Amino acid sequence: CFNEKAHRHFGRVHLPVAPRCNVQCRYCNRQFDCVNESRPGVTSAVLAPHQALIYLENILKKKPNISVVGIAGPGDPMANAEETLATLSGVREKYPDMLLCLATNGLNLGPCVDRLADIGVSHVTVTVNAVDPAIGERMYSWVRYGRRVYKAEEGVRILMERQQEAIAQVKARGMTVKVNFIVIPGINDHHVEAVASRMAALGVDRLNCVAYRPAPGSAFEDVIEPTAAFMKDIRAVAEKHLPQMRHCTRCRADAVGLLGDAPDMRLMNMMRACASIQKGVSAAPAHTGDRHCVAVASLEGMLVNQHLGEADKLLIYKEKNGEVHLVEARDTPEKGSCGMRWQQMAETLSDCHTLLVSGIGENPKQALAATGIDIKVIDGMIDEAVRAVYSGQSLRHMIRREVSACSGAGMGCG
Repeated sequence: CFNEKAHRHFGRVHLPVAPRCNVQCRYCNRQFDCVNESRPGVTSAVLAPHQALIYLENILKKKPNISVVGIAGPGDPMANAEETLATLSGVREKYPDMLLCLATNGLNLGPCVDRLADIGVSHVTVTVNAVDPAIGERMYSWVRYGRRVYKAEEGVRILMERQQEAIAQVKARGMTVKVNFIVIPGINDHHVEAVASRMAALGVDRLNCVAYRPAPGSAFEDVIEPTAAFMKDIRAVAEKHLPQMRHCTRCRADAVGLLGDAPDMRLMNMMRACASIQKGVSAAPAHTGDRHCVAVASLEGMLVNQHLGEADKLLIYKEKNGEVHLVEARDTPEKGSCGMRWQQMAETLSDCHTLLVSGIGENPKQALAATGIDIKVIDGMIDEAVRAVYSGQSLRHMIRREVSACSGAGMGCG
């Protein structure tokens, strides 16, 4: 990404170990994976650090030209700091000559800068879409900082302050910094020069103006993607202040190989296989019977993190030939029908033997359990939890432990 000539010869691999995100961009929807989609936030599986190292070892056997290991999601690496730092440390220990990089929104980057520098991360990308709060408010729905979730009006100010502080810290530790600027026509396209100027003042090395690609299900899904001519003009304005990157391919969070390489199903299947490797756990018999599916309540499609009563949709998973697949996002019955809603939901989930939620009331719990659905109230990655259900492994380590009577969205309390 940082060298236009080198990217034609040297490959990279993104290790998708960071599912959680601390901001909600209005242009992003990370809920579904499609092999034909090449955009940030998309991955075919989420890996734990130990799984990522096994996967990397296998990738290097097939792609010996890999010289860069990066973490770019599918959420934000610094919203998953423990997993990100553990993975990067493991890669550095096993492959001391590998270049390490990460891409982040910068909100939680500052506290980790020294540790990243000590590990030997040399390149950092920060997505900065605005330096004017009025414009930022149109780009984001909410920002989670610390233990609180802020609405856009307050959250974007915190985000912008933390981004700029972190960039200054990263540069002070001698790392190369690239800033990604997502160009959304009618929202922030007129703002590019102000961003470029501010980033140049902070010592940023390169600016990457990224053409927005409509993401179905996002707030901006109807915004038209900017044309090549439009982007050429944008970059010409930004280049007054910073060198431009013109070879970006909007990589997936599980990208492998040279920039522009198409997703490889064989490598995706390898990654999914690595995602099932547990530490010291032997598999037990999988679920059998007439019900073959698992239903999940999730806010963003990566974590089990939604209360059943607040779920407008449930994600339905099914196992086939030893692989777990997302089948559909199934609508839940409308709210306000009292007990009838849970009877209707039981019918809706008649093909499901297990329901994974982060919270559930006593009435729906009794109504659904009476129809034979096994309800698990847990926190954690969907991929790990669903695989454990089908293999008969314990979910004890993921059991949700309530700390208050809050029945909110599971994103922190004020």
